[in-house]
Amino acid sequence: MKLFRMAAVLLAVLAGPAYAQMPNLNLLQEGPGKTPEEKEAEAERDKAYKETLKKIPDAKASNDPWGGMRSDPPKQPAPKASAVTSAPKKTKAGTAAN
Repeated sequence: MKLFRMAAVLLAVLAGPAYAQMPNLNLLQEGPGKTPEEKEAEAERDKAYKETLKKIPDAKASNDPWGGMRSDPPKQPAPKASAVTSAPKKTKAGTAAN
């Protein structure tokens, strides 16, 4: 009995990857195409949707509830130090003995 259980587990472990590689078959036929009336109704819905999107106002400045609690304004990022490369770079020595 133990042998059959081990064989079933081994078969399941080996069959898992093979089952995952099988193609996904769609045995159902595609439905009939849309009628001209359906296409027209869908175009009208899309047009109404796009017009509605245009009516949405632009986003305002971010609402920062803690903005008044800060003592100084946020710092601007420092400029890149590409021009300040005149100092020689220090290298780390591999041994302590000179």
